[in-house]
This record gives sequence, C-alpha cells and structure tokens, in this order.
Amino acid sequence: MQIEKVMVVGAGQMGSGIAQVCAQAGYQVYLNDLKEDIVEKGLEVIRKNLNRQVQKERMNEDEKEGILARFIKSTDLKDAGNADIVIEAAVENLKIKMKIFEELDQYAPEHAILATNTSSLPITEMAAATKRPEKVIGMHFMNPVPVMKLVEIIRGLATEDEVYQAVEEMTERLKKVPVEVNDFPGFVSNRVLMPMINEAVYTLYEGVATKEAIDEVMKLGMNHPMGPLTLADFIGLDTCLYIMETLHEGFGDDKYRPCPLLRKYVKAGWLGKKSGRGFYEYV
Repeated sequence: MQIEKVMVVGAGQMGSGIAQVCAQAGYQVYLNDLKEDIVEKGLEVIRKNLNRQVQKERMNEDEKEGILARFIKSTDLKDAGNADIVIEAAVENLKIKMKIFEELDQYAPEHAILATNTSSLPITEMAAATKRPEKVIGMHFMNPVPVMKLVEIIRGLATEDEVYQAVEEMTERLKKVPVEVNDFPGFVSNRVLMPMINEAVYTLYEGVATKEAIDEVMKLGMNHPMGPLTLADFIGLDTCLYIMETLHEGFGDDKYRPCPLLRKYVKAGWLGKKSGRGFYEYV
C-alpha cells in the first residue's frame, strides 16, 4: 500500500502542523478547511515555521520553497478523490468527525486510508460511519506537531494489519516515533495526562496551594518541563474539559469526573492562552 498524496482536513494548529511534516517528508499535501482564508492562515503559520528553520540554518531557501510547492489549497472534501490517505484534524467533536468521515468515504478512492488525529474519541465508532472500517485508523500527533516525536497509532476494531503497517511506515518517514495503542477512551497519552491535570485543578479548587506552587512542585519535584496548570492553559481548558468528559462517559468511573472549577472557567470563557486568560493571564 503506497502513500504518496496526503489530504489533511482542518487547517488549524494541529492540521497545519501535520500538513507541514507531511510536505517536509516529500508528500504532496492537500490542505483543506471550510474557507480559503482559514487554509491561507494555516499556510502562513507553516511559512513562518519554515522561515525560522532557514534562519537557524536547518534548511536553505530552495528547500523551503520546495516544501511550500507541495501544498495544494482545498475547500472541498471532494479533493479526497486525489488522496492515498486523508488525515482528519477537525474540531474534537464526535458528531462532526463522523459526518466528515461519512463524506470522505464517498469521495476518497477505494484504496485510500481514512485517519483521524483525535486525542480521545473512539476510532471504531468513526469507522462505523464509513463502508471501509478496515481502512480507518487513528493517528494522534502531539502538539506542536513539527517538534514532538510521538504519534499514537490506534487500531479500530476492524483495522487491517496492512493499513496499520502503511501508517506505521508513513509515520517513520515523517521522522516520528509510532506507538501502537488500542481503541480505549483517551488512548494512553490523555488517559494518563488529563486526570493528572484534573487533579491539579482539584488541588487548586480545594485550596491546597496556589497555582504557582502547584506548577512549581511538578516542575522541580517531578522534573516536568511545565506545570500541569500552565500546560492546561496551553492545551485549552475547553479541550481538557471535553477529554475529561469523554473519559468519564467512556469508563463510567467517577475518578474521571471533571473538576467543577474547570467547568466554571470554561463557562466563563477562560480557555487558556488562546483566549488570553485561563489559570494564568496572557497579554
């Protein structure tokens, strides 16, 4: 199963990062979103990232231009008809993702793999929206995609070995490290990370310590590069809440119950760095 042409659905932070590493690895990339200005914004982020690489002398100007030339702008899911693999990186909402997969199934060639960058949602359920569940798989990239090495590869119930093998090989071509994971809520990364963040929020909520103290304990005591509350702000508190709700619903266990303070901040619009305020304020 040869992969040469890639379509990335979603030109936001994750989608543009995935598109960038695919183009750097030599793939032709269709970068798709609902509107052309969103696609252009994603490409502008990619240009800035590549310009930094040129400034740091990690690539030259010709290499940069060669990478940018591999992009094709797309605002129509019918462009999936040209792809060997489609990587969906839309909003983390199961209904929206299933609708996208249903449409992609109509347009993508019979041989094409349909992958999702979901951080917590069930691959098997998304696969059920298609007539090719054996060709549906999870590729959970870490943020920021150009920097982070890990990709969780998640098999659905019906995913064929040949499909897994092709995605594993592609991941290695992207200079990432593939790790095989089974289809459970949150997979490995967020099943471990999000309850830790949630517990840090509870620690703040119960007045055990200040936010600065909680983050300092985890940085200096556990050697984490940033504290859990700072990390939550960078991820987005709405995303953290959604993943905790997915874990809570998926396992039916109260140990995954989102902290009321996390809910309160999200309702207030304090979503973290992207909104200018979360546990910390950002100018």
